[in-house]
Amino acid sequence: MTDLPPPGATPDLLRAEAVRKTFGALAAVDRVDLTLQDGVLAAIIGPNGAGKTTLINLLSGALAPDGGRVFFQGQEITHLPVHARVRLGLTRSFQVMNVFPRLTVRENVLLPVLARRRPALSPLGRLDADRDALDEAEALLQEVGLLSEAHREAATLAHGDQRRLELAIAVAPRPVLCFLDEPSSGMTPPERAMVLDLVRRLARERRTTFVVVEHDMDVVFALAARIIVMNRGRVLADGPPEAIRANPQVREVYLGEEAP
Repeated sequence: MTDLPPPGATPDLLRAEAVRKTFGALAAVDRVDLTLQDGVLAAIIGPNGAGKTTLINLLSGALAPDGGRVFFQGQEITHLPVHARVRLGLTRSFQVMNVFPRLTVRENVLLPVLARRRPALSPLGRLDADRDALDEAEALLQEVGLLSEAHREAATLAHGDQRRLELAIAVAPRPVLCFLDEPSSGMTPPERAMVLDLVRRLARERRTTFVVVEHDMDVVFALAARIIVMNRGRVLADGPPEAIRANPQVREVYLGEEAP
């Protein structure tokens, strides 16, 4: 696990300035300022409706902000579409399963590999025509433990295996920064432990910075070096796990304990 660097020790990988998103009278994200550093595995937590998923939708390009600016590796990306952010090295997974159910496991991973290697790929071309891309996709399936399932339709995989496949899809473009929206959702404890180990290993071996959005506190405190707590669209607290665990406002808002 990577320790938090001292302020100013590393350049910001991503920076959000006063980012805001409203839905009617509801400020889902309310002028949030946030910086993410290279190599620091972080988690975003908070109660239901805190604005966690809306925030990563804004940072990844799935939603357009009503105000504020977003920078990635020093370049403003506030109004860039999702595919342009992916090409820059910013990807994400989804809370709701997001695989191609009728494609094979291999084809699910091969698509983003080919999109990175061959931007002008024809949708009518054969997916398995590029041997180098196929080797890369199979190597990634080996990393996530799914190579033996490569021939199966994605829809036939167990829930935990589909989550591993989605993680493989998210890292196939070789991102610098990857947001994971509740990657252990619906998993059994053994599956959850497996995904934790997988995220740690991918972060180390692929040098990808992961930011995990999670409800499961065991996952958060076991995985993250930095925890960002949101409530009512704002950042309530931000720091290492031990500071967050001891924060009375976090305990009151998130854990339901009365603050002294």
